[in-house]
Amino acid sequence: MKSFDAIVIGGGQAGPFLAARMVERGMKVALIERKFLGGTCVNAGCMPTKTLVASARAAYVARNSAVYGVNIPGEIAIDMKVVRARAETVTMNARNGLIGWFAGMDGMTVIYGHARFEDPKTVSVNGETLTAPRIFLNVGARPVIPDLPGINDIDYLTSTSIIHLDTLPRHLAVIGGSYIGLEFAQMYRRFGTEVSVIEHGPKLASREDEDISDAIADVLRSEGIDIHTGVSDIAFARSSDGITVATDSARIDASHVLIATGRKPNTDDLGLDAAGVITDKHGYITVDDTLATNVEGIWALGDCNGHGAFTHTSYNDFEIAAANLLDGADRKLSSRILAYALYIDPPLGRVGMTEKQARASGRKIMISTRPMSRVGRANERGETKGFMKVIADAETKKILGAAILGIEGDEVIHGIIDAMNAGTTYPALQWSVPIHPTVSELIPTVLGDLKPV
Repeated sequence: MKSFDAIVIGGGQAGPFLAARMVERGMKVALIERKFLGGTCVNAGCMPTKTLVASARAAYVARNSAVYGVNIPGEIAIDMKVVRARAETVTMNARNGLIGWFAGMDGMTVIYGHARFEDPKTVSVNGETLTAPRIFLNVGARPVIPDLPGINDIDYLTSTSIIHLDTLPRHLAVIGGSYIGLEFAQMYRRFGTEVSVIEHGPKLASREDEDISDAIADVLRSEGIDIHTGVSDIAFARSSDGITVATDSARIDASHVLIATGRKPNTDDLGLDAAGVITDKHGYITVDDTLATNVEGIWALGDCNGHGAFTHTSYNDFEIAAANLLDGADRKLSSRILAYALYIDPPLGRVGMTEKQARASGRKIMISTRPMSRVGRANERGETKGFMKVIADAETKKILGAAILGIEGDEVIHGIIDAMNAGTTYPALQWSVPIHPTVSELIPTVLGDLKPV
């Protein structure tokens, strides 16, 4: 049996950085990764997909260049082999960077293999047994495949496998109208593929307020994406030239099907029962406000604990654990203000409560909205789709939440994220003097128009 000061299972966005901090403190750490260092973000999420989004936007701008007085003769062609290679290069650069970083650390042992608990202090991997007083789980999540008629008879894609396509689908059917599915839907439409989105619920991006969801649908429809919501029945069958997707309201002749119906944690094969670690009914590991599980000496970080399925929330889990365990701090998971983005174009930046959540909280609230067509930068760039929306507490004057669907919305939202984390009231932010011409300059105007509801 090999002994360590700590064992980290999973090489995503929380565990490796925590391992590195512990090594800096002179600890002996084992980092166990089943497949690739970097987790979902580096290998199948943020980095490759946003690289693909950038290629898709380049195609979109080229096709619409005449609007700006730039004439490009001939058809805009897509070389998917180059597109794919570019995304793979970004991934490999990041992955190899992590490999090189850890290789130079004394005290760090990187093991590739599948780890399972033998007891609360012991794990086995590749026939070896390792023990440590502290074990950190950062095992991530994977796509959910629903049990739909005919699904096992077709060759479907997931968010992991679609990034490796080097040919352009004739018609892509996207099953699931949430964040992952919508990004791929617009991306492939801009590459030139016919795209249909099929969503079981009554609206796209169901977490958002109805006006945001409607605006997202308008953006996608304006680019020629076929959207079906409220679909109760879906079945698949092979056809002579692809896949038939039959719903209760339509029949779609697709060449490819992307299943984007959510993700589930990679916790079902870790031997958690042997350690006594509790999970909820969805398989997420139950943690307290410090990310500790019910078993002393075991923590769960990142997607597998169900408290945010984002790279930045996973990294924040590392920050919380490191601060508390190594720096004597008292940071809490409950102090985190959730923020995220949807990377369609224009993007959606979101922070805090939705209007629906704010109304349900019983607070006296104020709301303001402004169309992006009122933003000088948006008009100058010819990108006026979307709007800004801010919700505030009428009594405390603090901002409760905001949504910015529009040009640079994923960047502009950070002004509000910072204000909320600092506890700044909206009147203080209202009297800031932003730079012109920027998208952010409309924020004081939006705040000045807050009205009680």
